[in-house]
Amino acid sequence: MEVPAGGDGTGIGNLRSAPADRLEVEGIIVPSGGFSLHPSGPTPPQSDPIGESLKGVGHLLLNAIGEGVCIATRDGELLWCNDYVTSLTGAMRERLKVACRQFDREHPAPPPGVEVRPDGPCLRVTSVMVEDDRHHSVSIAPLPASAPSLGLPPNGLMIVITDVSATRRLQFKIAAIDQAGADLMRLDADVVRKYNAMERLQLLEERIVKIAASLLHFDHFAIRLVDEREDRLLLVIGHNLPPEYDAFIIRARLEGHGITGHVAASGRSYICNDIRNDPLYLPGVEGAKSSLTIPLRVNDKVIGVFNVESLEPGAFTEEDRQLGEIFARYVAMALNMLDLLVVERITTNQTVTGRVTHELDEPLQDIAHQVELLLHRESADGPVRDHLRKINDDLVAIRARMKECAVGPQSLLDVERAMADRSLDPVLDGKYVLVADDEPNIRRIIGDYLSLKGCRLKVCSSGGEAINAIKADPGAFDLVISDIRMPDANGYDVFSAARTHCTGVPVILMTGFGYDPSHSIVRAHTEGLHGVLFKPFQLQRLMVEVRGAFGAAPPPNA
Repeated sequence: MEVPAGGDGTGIGNLRSAPADRLEVEGIIVPSGGFSLHPSGPTPPQSDPIGESLKGVGHLLLNAIGEGVCIATRDGELLWCNDYVTSLTGAMRERLKVACRQFDREHPAPPPGVEVRPDGPCLRVTSVMVEDDRHHSVSIAPLPASAPSLGLPPNGLMIVITDVSATRRLQFKIAAIDQAGADLMRLDADVVRKYNAMERLQLLEERIVKIAASLLHFDHFAIRLVDEREDRLLLVIGHNLPPEYDAFIIRARLEGHGITGHVAASGRSYICNDIRNDPLYLPGVEGAKSSLTIPLRVNDKVIGVFNVESLEPGAFTEEDRQLGEIFARYVAMALNMLDLLVVERITTNQTVTGRVTHELDEPLQDIAHQVELLLHRESADGPVRDHLRKINDDLVAIRARMKECAVGPQSLLDVERAMADRSLDPVLDGKYVLVADDEPNIRRIIGDYLSLKGCRLKVCSSGGEAINAIKADPGAFDLVISDIRMPDANGYDVFSAARTHCTGVPVILMTGFGYDPSHSIVRAHTEGLHGVLFKPFQLQRLMVEVRGAFGAAPPPNA
């Protein structure tokens, strides 16, 4: 009969029946009588020097395996044990005694004279015993039928004890991260309905920081996302990072762009035990000595990188890598889900608006036709004609506004009515404002409107042009208004340039329906961003934000 003795498959192997004159333990054959088992250890017969030698080897092996091995009666009395069992506390050994008695009650010994087939079914009972912060896997199995011929008591028990504390701790951590990841992914209907894109992303960032600090115990970390349009990795979430951390332009490349670029290009996580001797490393947190970098994946695509740095060398283990990879999966899915919500909003808005426009086109044309007929009737007097012309103007305005809504982020709302008020605003009169947007229509409308209110304008068609204008004339601008997604530089880059070269100047960022792939809004918001406008917005909303940037109340008609 084969009796596994390895706990969860990690034990010493099998104590097997052999011919009646020997016992085989892990391939070491001890002749019959080679062990006289008792608590102080085996004593070989004096007439068998070979058995004594083999016994000594077996004893050394049983002490070297890192697990407890003992033989006991069914009443729990230990007949022999290795050093591991001897080192257990008295309370733990009492619990082993109770476990032996429980085993005997549930699996009583066969009656005298009943022979157990050597090839019969294997019987083993495994349980976990917890003592303080240690977890022990305890496996109990009956001794083989040949035990009495070896000087062992009949119906004795063999016990293998394995310390599974590290495994259990890892399991608990994984379970905790799974639960935290589920919380990270959960966006209740109220959150989606009540919060705008920036607020939802802020909430997600708070959750990520909290989980990282409590479960992974990382002091410094950063999340960068791949911006395919700019071919770079943009820092979107950071914790305890110095300003110089984002001083490099990092691209997804195997070489020349640090560990972050290497991981983004290879799609494989990377442990750096000593940054001073790692050729891939680019300086990050001052004084950092080791790092862990993990790709963020959605399906098979790398969308970004999760990076952690420590002030201690060799701070990250394979266990940290495993936990980090699990955490990174949830982060990637949560970030991707937020982007999908915004994209879905854009698509749905344009689809619904287009259908409404199409459905209303025919009745609006019919109304316009009827108005035209009435205008040409001789019976229509002056006041009637004025009313008809007003109806016709309203029809034109309705069509124009529906078209603006269908265009979405490429246009603004309520432009005609706002432009009709041509009065100067004393709050804005003489203020020098930089406007940056790659959409010509947006630039024109905002520029014309602010000029109408008394502002001096510098209009830029790209983020790079805006940054150059800010650097060329430091401190000249009173306000910066920038779109987020533009060629060669994003809204956060413009915000950073304004903060560096125009200290204290308010910045307003704009984005279509909250679409912010570089997460510029959240990053800038934590660093002093004044306001955000979600296209398509009304020009009156722009006026509220602009006046607010100069400490003034909203206009009376806002």
